[in-house]
Formats: sequence, C-alpha cells, structure tokens
Amino acid sequence: MNKVTAKNLKESFENACPVCGSKQQRVFFKLLNVPVHCNVLWPSQEAAQNCPRGDIKLAFCPICSFIVNLEFEPSRLEYIQTYENPLDFSHRFQIYERSLATRLIKRYNLYGKNIIEIGCGKGHFLKLLCQLGNNSGVGFDPAYVDQEKQNEEGKDQVKFIQDFYSERYRNYQGDLIVCRQTLEHIENPQAFLNMLRRVIGNRLDAHVCFEVPNALQTFRKLFVWDIIYEHCSYFTPISLSLIFSLSGFRVCELTEEYEGQFLCIHAAPSNQGILNPDDMQRGEVNQTASDVTSFAATHQRKVEVWRRALKQVESGGQRAVVWGAGSKGVSFLNALKSSQVEYVVDINPNKQGKYVPGTGQQIVPPKFLHDYQPEVIIIMNPIYRFEIRNLTKKLGLAPKFVYA
Repeated sequence: MNKVTAKNLKESFENACPVCGSKQQRVFFKLLNVPVHCNVLWPSQEAAQNCPRGDIKLAFCPICSFIVNLEFEPSRLEYIQTYENPLDFSHRFQIYERSLATRLIKRYNLYGKNIIEIGCGKGHFLKLLCQLGNNSGVGFDPAYVDQEKQNEEGKDQVKFIQDFYSERYRNYQGDLIVCRQTLEHIENPQAFLNMLRRVIGNRLDAHVCFEVPNALQTFRKLFVWDIIYEHCSYFTPISLSLIFSLSGFRVCELTEEYEGQFLCIHAAPSNQGILNPDDMQRGEVNQTASDVTSFAATHQRKVEVWRRALKQVESGGQRAVVWGAGSKGVSFLNALKSSQVEYVVDINPNKQGKYVPGTGQQIVPPKFLHDYQPEVIIIMNPIYRFEIRNLTKKLGLAPKFVYA
C-alpha cells in the first residue's frame, strides 16, 4: 500500500468518498479557526486563547451518507498524556459502561478470554471487561497514563501500550477487539479497518465491537456542538455498516446506545461477499441528504439564538455557567465567542483549574458554585441533567437550567 500523506489523503477525499468511492461529495458546512483539540486543556488563559487552530469543511456523500472534514490534517493533532477525555467520573456514564461490558461478556462468552482495546484512553473500560469476566486484556493508546501505583487491583490482567494500534502489533490476538470513540478520529478509517482485517486473518471466530458518535444526532436532531476538528469522520448507521462490509467484515448487529448518542456495531471477519452501495436504504440516505442541506442555516440560527440569550442574561444582571468542559462545551463556547460566560463546571478533577481552548474560560469544580451563585446553568449534554440537578441541589442552589 502506498504511503498516505495529509496532502494526497485530502486530495483523494475531494475527488472520491473514502468509504464508497463515489465522486459526488459536496461541501455543505464550514467552520473556521477552531481549536484542533477540545480535550487538551491549558494551564493559563493566555495559552488557551493561543491554542493551535484549524478549519472544518464538511462534505456529504449522497451515495452512502458518509460525512468527512476535507480540511482535516492529522499532523496537527497530538494524542499525548495531557489528552483528557474520560467520561467515567459521571455516575450516569458508569452505569452505561458497566451495562455495555456486561452485555459484551454475555454475548461473546468472555470468560477467561483475551481482549484487545484500541484507543483505550485511561483503561477504565478494558479493566472492567477483564475484572467482570476474569479476562486478560491489552490496551493501545498513546495518551494512556500509567496508574498501576494508584490501582493495584487487576493489574496482572491488563497490559497497556502507549502507542497507536497498528500492524506491528499483530502478535497480540484477541477473542474480542473493542474500539470505542476512536474510529471517528482516524484520517483514513477504511485503511485502518483493512489493516485490522489483515491482522485478524483466518481467525473467523474473533469478533469486533466499535462505538462511534451517531451522526444522525448531530445533523438530524441538531446536536450541533458535536462538530469538532478532532472528528474527521461522521458515521450514519448506513455508512458505518458499509465501511465494515467493504473492509471484509460481516455486520452482525448495529445498535443505538446512550439515548441514541452513540452507534455500536458488532461485526465478525468474513470471506463472503460484501454489501454494494447500490443496496443502501435510499430513503434513509435521502433523508440525511435533506438534513445536511439545511444544516448550515440551522447552525447559524442556533448560534444567534444563544448569543441573544446570553446577552439577556447579562443585561438582567445575572450570571451563567456552562456545565461540561468536554468537546460539546468547548465547541459551544468557541462558536458563540461570548464573554458572558466566565466559568465552566466539570466533575473531572483533572480538568479543574485549567482553561478552555480557544475562549479561555476557567474550569471549576461544582463546589465553586456555592459561592459564585449562578442564576443560569447551561447543560451541554441533557443525558446528565438529573445528575447535575442533584449535585446543585446538594449545594443549596436553585438556578434555571437550560440545555444547549
């Protein structure tokens, strides 16, 4: 295979869809000068405001409904130990992860088996799979931080490699290969899946489970703050199924998870025929085409509505905070470029005290609100609404909650 560079990859994207090969891609949305990292936070406001930036130019394929950022340059990103995106500080997310791990163990009879996780982050989910099923695991992630000294339990069951997963690690074989919230960051997802299929080889009893953000939530249900530079690929159910099929996998099941925010695909290596793009569900593809056609105007209207709302809060002598310093919160604040919000609340202690890339708001713990007394709390992800309401109630607060 020829070496893929940022330049020729970008040119190939502009000429053909990286999933189905169609040359009918069309640009429908642009967002300029955004932080290239939402999950790398900064030690000072000045550093945060001067963070590296890039452009987003989204193109839609009307054949398979895949969406790609044509301006994506992988060399601009650096996934190192300061990359901080775990969600498992949330009790709501912990419930989901435990449920998913339990279902995977039962589905694939993962008891005393070998598991590989690609893009394992801090390793929490892999440790959970190994502990619940007495399995052995190997996790790959350049941003992994060694925490063995803090957590001795189960350390003999797992091994972590601070590197991107690649063909050089083909000697590590898993009964299940898990990859969650990672494929959307990979500049050529089909080349990556082709590589993974080669590594699996003739082990047709192996299975893979991938989880990605659900593009239908972003472009149909208007979760517009999910558009970030780090995500070069946006998968609909159809494009996700097709890319796995074209890469030599048989799609066993595809489900929506976490109140529809994630897509979870279960697949197995196959030597049989593959799906044809012509066999795609045209009605669903056409609906997505309609969604993206109106998206740019809808995004702009949503930004303007929020700018007016924050100005009203300020003119009324009130204070507002954003709850959630993840990608949604960073995207929201950078889109509005508003000075009305001074602080962002996050329960992750590793984010607290740092500053939001691009706009420079300080990230504070929930207890900060006891003295700050905001009248308005903007919740970035409504799935955490009950958790947030309970925390603020314990702090003796009675703010107005609004959902971004």
